[in-house]
Amino acid sequence: MKALVYHGPGRKSLDERPRPELAAASDAIVRVTKTTICGTDLHILKGDVPTCQPGRILGHEGVGIVEAVGEGVTRFKPGDRVLISCITSCSRCDYCRRGMYSHCLDGGWVLGNAIDGTQAEFVRIPHADNSLHPIPAAADEEALVMLSDIFPTGFECGVLNGKVAPGSSVAIVGAGPIGLATLLTAQFYSPAQIIMIDLDESRLAVARAFGATGTINGAAEAAVTRVMELTDGRGADTVVEAVGIPATFELCTRLVAPGGVVANVGVHGAKADLHLEELWSRNITITTRLVDTVSTPMLLKTVAAQRLRPEQMITHRFALAQILDAYDTFAEAAQTQALKVIITP
Repeated sequence: MKALVYHGPGRKSLDERPRPELAAASDAIVRVTKTTICGTDLHILKGDVPTCQPGRILGHEGVGIVEAVGEGVTRFKPGDRVLISCITSCSRCDYCRRGMYSHCLDGGWVLGNAIDGTQAEFVRIPHADNSLHPIPAAADEEALVMLSDIFPTGFECGVLNGKVAPGSSVAIVGAGPIGLATLLTAQFYSPAQIIMIDLDESRLAVARAFGATGTINGAAEAAVTRVMELTDGRGADTVVEAVGIPATFELCTRLVAPGGVVANVGVHGAKADLHLEELWSRNITITTRLVDTVSTPMLLKTVAAQRLRPEQMITHRFALAQILDAYDTFAEAAQTQALKVIITP
């Protein structure tokens, strides 16, 4: 089969690889029908994720059709259409029982990291009963790819961890796919303000179309000054870091109101300074989280009810044979105006 293989920082290629086989009774083999590229894949290529070793097939998002199941799989059978969760979870260990699937003792974020991932024609899914979701008959497969990772991530790590509440003010730093998913799912809780901050004017225009009440181009004006103006000098009750670099994290700690929450979502590959000399008296909370995907069933229902439209994120489409072009397009988003790309094996 064809697969996108990581060969070390800055190096990748579309290679011929053996089809995966069942390795445990709880496994399923899925024929991938749609997949995509995540910002985390770019972090891997930068060398920010040392757990991902050269030779790994990348990718942790997608939908597909079950080809084979182990004897221990009870929820799925060959021919079923499924959504692949970016997080693998056994459902039995202590962390899974606490809803912390990302820290599953026999799973977590392993796809495209510790085991081969979804940017291929076929993928092996461990613990299939809890790591796959059935796709409704009339569902748009492309839209549901967005529910593998970015929407649960934006909702759980940004909205829930950030304690977004009715009438509150929210500032989101980073208007990429994760930031925009946070913007869309924050609206479940009717905050009074959602302020989006980015350097890319085209992404800020998308944010306004998606419901942002205010946008700030950090390159053109002082973000802290403008947020204070928009919040009557208080700062934002919830500030979401959706970039993953030291400067944006430190900016978030300057934007948060007393008693507020800084919810980190970005993947960080370098240390960020924490200015406790400024923050110790401000009653703020700083949260971190790797998505658990416990919200995926709920998000599937919101899509079915047309309360959430993930297809709005899709800007480009490629065949698997064009995946290197897809990576270039996604990595050069400022020039290509890419949000999420769909790749069809």
